[in-house]
Amino acid sequence: MKKLTLILLTSVFALGVPSLKASDEQDQIHQAAAIMHRFRSMPERQIPREVLRDAKGLAILTVVKGGFIWSVKGGEGVVVARRRHGWSGPSFIRTGGIGFGAQIGGEVSQIVLVLNTSDAVRAFESGTNVQLGGALSVAAGPVGRTAEAGVMPKAAVYTYSLSQGLFAGVSLEGAAIETNDKANARFYRGQVSAAAILQRKVGPPAQARELLASL
Repeated sequence: MKKLTLILLTSVFALGVPSLKASDEQDQIHQAAAIMHRFRSMPERQIPREVLRDAKGLAILTVVKGGFIWSVKGGEGVVVARRRHGWSGPSFIRTGGIGFGAQIGGEVSQIVLVLNTSDAVRAFESGTNVQLGGALSVAAGPVGRTAEAGVMPKAAVYTYSLSQGLFAGVSLEGAAIETNDKANARFYRGQVSAAAILQRKVGPPAQARELLASL
């Protein structure tokens, strides 16, 4: 079975599906900043300012999905938390999986998860898999300048997605995201927990400046 899966994955990459190879941490920081700028550049489909203003945190990911009989999905990115004295440094995260599917081809999605509650932030601080849905409710977020302000969030997590440059509302119900401890260790030059990063016990390094300026 493992040999078959390897053959199938090799076939997927041979078809020209976007690479699922992990990028380095500075590339992920640059990509996350670019995603935030991209969402802000769509006046009628942007994340409302009120939603971003009230957010307790943000998770920003690039997800690559491809398939040939089997579907392959991999994503990486960062999560940041808003604290009393500003945004935390980025904690690196990833998601992925293999499933059965009939579609041939590949797709790249850029995703922003708005963490509306302290519980949502704490889920990412735990260092274990974050499961969207269930105890951590998730819904496609409101969009545009005219979104009603001052309304209590309808879910702990709002999701926003751009696929091939087009806006798409998604819920990501059931998706699982994990802390990338190795990436955190490389970026912060030592073993550091997601909780220490997101609680600002570890200060944001200079390399994170581009991302924090985009928030």
